Amino acid sequence: MFIMTANDLSRIPGPLRDRMEIIHLSGYTPVEKLEIGKRYLLKKAVTANGLPDYDVQISDPVMLKIIRGYSKEAGVREFERLVNTVCRKLATEVVTNGGPDNKKFNVTAKQLTKFLGPQKYDGTDVEAEPQVGLVNGLAWTSVGGELLNIEVVTVPGNGKIQVTGKLGEVMQESAKAALSYVRSVSANLGIDAEWYTKNDIHIHVPEGATPKDGPSAGITMVTALASAITGIKVRQDVAMTGEVTIRGRVLPIGGLKEKMLAAKQAGIKTVVIPWKNKKDLPEIPPEIKSGLTVKACEHVEDVLKIALDLQDPETFMKHMTGLKVIEGSVGLQDIAN
Repeated sequence: MFIMTANDLSRIPGPLRDRMEIIHLSGYTPVEKLEIGKRYLLKKAVTANGLPDYDVQISDPVMLKIIRGYSKEAGVREFERLVNTVCRKLATEVVTNGGPDNKKFNVTAKQLTKFLGPQKYDGTDVEAEPQVGLVNGLAWTSVGGELLNIEVVTVPGNGKIQVTGKLGEVMQESAKAALSYVRSVSANLGIDAEWYTKNDIHIHVPEGATPKDGPSAGITMVTALASAITGIKVRQDVAMTGEVTIRGRVLPIGGLKEKMLAAKQAGIKTVVIPWKNKKDLPEIPPEIKSGLTVKACEHVEDVLKIALDLQDPETFMKHMTGLKVIEGSVGLQDIAN
């Protein structure tokens, strides 16, 4: 029997993958990484770097700074390497200066810059105020969940559609499906049918050097398009994930745990998910769900009602008569009970 691990199934050759039984495992949360670091990695690094006679302490806030600011991964391989680097720097100080008399090291946040250099990851910035044509999406990658901004702008033109950001084929198709849906409900949104022949639309996903693919940005693109075309602003404390059909149905997605973790770390307050992903919520650790309001939607009208900065949501929804409106949402209290 052979046991193998991988972060990205697409990189495994097809003939080999066909002979495997695939078991999907979620990445560690920062809290889980913190416990692994305290219980195992630090002790191992102290011994491996010749410091068994020294009491090396790294406080929880400093350890979390290593996890969040210097590593970006689903596992702990890079985290372990960084802890070893810190211990190696301490060992150098012992050899060079003799080390502290009390044989105790208490690593501070200030020392991290000295040992590891400037912080590498600051997280994705979230706008403080509602914006037109800018929506916070949630994506799953080989290193965990990420906040994925979708930007849409419109300019006078002759109906051209441009999609940029190094998007894969599936994500480009999601953009087309999103636009088809928005065009199908133009009358309900108050958009003149001739608007599309007199204006150009540009959809962009930032960090253009990074490849992106998958269908889960569908509802994010619908929201960004609806906002850009109507001029209605989007709440920036909301993030979302879900595939969309050209009839506006919201289909389930994967990687919910990682996506919700990314939302929490970015300071998001409300997460919109597909209705059929409600079954996955009990598996999300409490430390991730805490402080997040989760709303499950079956149709994209519900998504727009939540995400758009509307003065009168009920009146807006009455105009969206194309499909059934689901009134329910799932909050943390509902999950806990």
